[in-house]
Amino acid sequence: MNDARSLHVACPHCGATNRIPAARLGDDPVCGRCGQALLDGHPVELSDANFDQVVGRSDLPVVVDFWAPWCGPCQQMAPQFAQAAGSLKGRALLVKVNSDDNPRTASRFGIRSIPTLVKLDHGREVARVAGARPAGQIVQFASA
Repeated sequence: MNDARSLHVACPHCGATNRIPAARLGDDPVCGRCGQALLDGHPVELSDANFDQVVGRSDLPVVVDFWAPWCGPCQQMAPQFAQAAGSLKGRALLVKVNSDDNPRTASRFGIRSIPTLVKLDHGREVARVAGARPAGQIVQFASA
């Protein structure tokens, strides 16, 4: 069990679980195994292969953007999602899942329309909203 002064964050690049002091979450921590950035304020692409490994072992709230490259509203929301990721740096992990390329994860969450945002706590869904949103609403959704 981790203490209240540190949080676990799974590396989306190599899968290692990193313990980070809560006071240093906004200081651009890097993975102890591979040296890649963990919380750099940018959305992270996840796949069927690494989704559970990353979201299930992260103590931070995770907001998933289920999207597809052919979806106009998804493309319009992408810069807003990236802006929200920067605003939430060190407080939440924002990830993107291409629902066409990762049908197992999309199916598991019952994604019927895109874009759909799903908020997770240790891999368990706690909230959902469908449709494109501006950055401010994404930040509110993640923070609620």
